[in-house]
Amino acid sequence: MKIIIDKYVPFIEGVLEPYAEVIYADPVDINPNTVKDVDALIVRTRTKCNESLLKDSKVRFVATATIGYDHIDAAYCEQQGIAWQNAAGCNATAVKQYVGAAIQHFAKCFQMDLTTKTLGIVGVGHVGKLVEKMAREWGMKVLCCDPPRAKKEGQIGFVALNELAERADIITFHTPLQRHGQDKTYHICDADFLALLKPDACIINAARGGIIDEDALLQTHYPQRAIIDCWEGEPNLNLTLLERVLLGTFHIAGYSLLGKVNATTQSVQGLARCFGLDDLYDWKAPLPEGYDPDAFYDIQADDKALRATPHLFESMRDSYPLR
Repeated sequence: MKIIIDKYVPFIEGVLEPYAEVIYADPVDINPNTVKDVDALIVRTRTKCNESLLKDSKVRFVATATIGYDHIDAAYCEQQGIAWQNAAGCNATAVKQYVGAAIQHFAKCFQMDLTTKTLGIVGVGHVGKLVEKMAREWGMKVLCCDPPRAKKEGQIGFVALNELAERADIITFHTPLQRHGQDKTYHICDADFLALLKPDACIINAARGGIIDEDALLQTHYPQRAIIDCWEGEPNLNLTLLERVLLGTFHIAGYSLLGKVNATTQSVQGLARCFGLDDLYDWKAPLPEGYDPDAFYDIQADDKALRATPHLFESMRDSYPLR
């Protein structure tokens, strides 16, 4: 068996070598030629796992060590009998920590008493649930919008997107990126959505690039009340938007040690189950003793780093010191 692993996936070196030939590759070197005789891939969001990459290859399994999976053409993989998985929920605690730091920054900058404010959460899955719990513990009112969950579970506890837009003081997005269909989230924050917001509303995007229509956002005053971690066109940012946002970071909201440990663990376990590697079914990447997932996070330091060198977006992300 032969496996290609994105070289930036941590805690995995040496784990699969007893079972396969393992190649650790830079994402730019994962291409149709290099995957042709490979049985499995463990990648991140920078590798587009679609027909152009996988056609004529031997790949039977793809794992992405990320919560996002819009870089995987799920329909094509399923048609070709290629099993795939994302690391669902792997970085939920890290993103909650990021959003908490963002909300506290808003409170400081705009002299907010959070106990008088309403948080709107769009997408209440692994991350959104943790953010909801945190906000309620802080004494905030919370509005939840999650149409797929509402359809399955009933409308109680959920509000429509327009109602959330009109009532929330701070809005945070935690949806996958869906470009089409009934539950489309691409540009869910568009000109119509922005027109409904309170004049002093604040926006956080730590979900996916493309959730916010950046051109529409720039036509409003809301960038100065926005904290953006995920951008359209990454790694090529809209520099005008970066100049205007309250804080901007380089898609690292989920980049914590715990998130990476969880993602690598899920990727290895998924591969093990696909290929029958019994010894690795319950393998777990190790966490350092004494690690605190809720330790202080200096969100302003990451903002400063991005503003200083936005052209290094990708390399800063790849070399980010896990918090």
